[in-house]
Amino acid sequence: ILQSILFGYAATYNLDRVPYASVDNSRSKTSVEFLSRLDGTGVFQRVQTLMNAGEIAGSIDSNKAMMVISIDSDFERKLAEGNRASIQVITDGRNTMTAAVALGYITDIVGEFNAERNGGKQLISVETRAWYNPNLITRWSFLPGMIATLSLVQILMLAGLSVAREREQGTFDQLLVTPLSSTEILIGKAVPPLLLGMLQITFILSSCMFCFKIPMNGSLFTLYLTALIFMISCVGIGLSISAVSASMQQVMVYTFVLMMPMILLSGLATPICNMPEALQIATYANPLRFGVEAIRRVYLEGSSLAQIAHNFVPMGVVTAVTLPLAVWLFRNKLT
Repeated sequence: ILQSILFGYAATYNLDRVPYASVDNSRSKTSVEFLSRLDGTGVFQRVQTLMNAGEIAGSIDSNKAMMVISIDSDFERKLAEGNRASIQVITDGRNTMTAAVALGYITDIVGEFNAERNGGKQLISVETRAWYNPNLITRWSFLPGMIATLSLVQILMLAGLSVAREREQGTFDQLLVTPLSSTEILIGKAVPPLLLGMLQITFILSSCMFCFKIPMNGSLFTLYLTALIFMISCVGIGLSISAVSASMQQVMVYTFVLMMPMILLSGLATPICNMPEALQIATYANPLRFGVEAIRRVYLEGSSLAQIAHNFVPMGVVTAVTLPLAVWLFRNKLT
């Protein structure tokens, strides 16, 4: 039931809302009419009106706008002379599927505008430019996001199964009678998944850079630090699952049930802004959402640590909740 709801509402490539920003250097009757046509569709929602081209980067990097529409100052004059005039559409290439669908919408609207205003003559054309993925190659946006996604899968399984397996074999009771505290036992259970996760990230990162030739624009230190913070939050979730599970089979079931919603609500393949509001709110409790966003920005944009630091806050909150919860569960339930 949960997966059918999520696939129905979250896993969709249809765009019901396209937030965009505009740079109207023409400020003419035609340019205002065109932008009004976009706003009137109910799909395109203008979230920012920029004053110059220098503000475009901040609008896209902050994820406020999915695209920026720029109109030159000579737009009206070219049309009046019967010459071709172009509208530049700058899209966020970090999500290729969303960018391609949004560009298709823009092209259709421009075609209708030409048919009504210019008698079918294609005087207005669309010039497209995709930032951070100029050729809109799908794997450029997908594979950097998989660095976090595959780490999530492995860490949830390893952290969850580590304690459950010892409980089934009866060796966990032996750990409880040692001088080690519950916190120290959990730290010992958390370190191996983290180390294996770092090895896995290195392997996937090497594949992206050397096998698929996806250029790495950011700092390796920033990327690994981001991945480490993300994995620590995942370890807390995995250990909490292990604490409430009586067997390895229960861990497998709980992990599968939790893992699918986390992936669907991460924004890895489908845009979060087009999900129902309730699901958008739910994504704030999903560390994978912020892990995917931060790693993509470091890898494709070359973002600095300061530019992605806000993503660490929700991941830190998840860590601050799940790790103490796991300690409490082990202390009160298993002992």
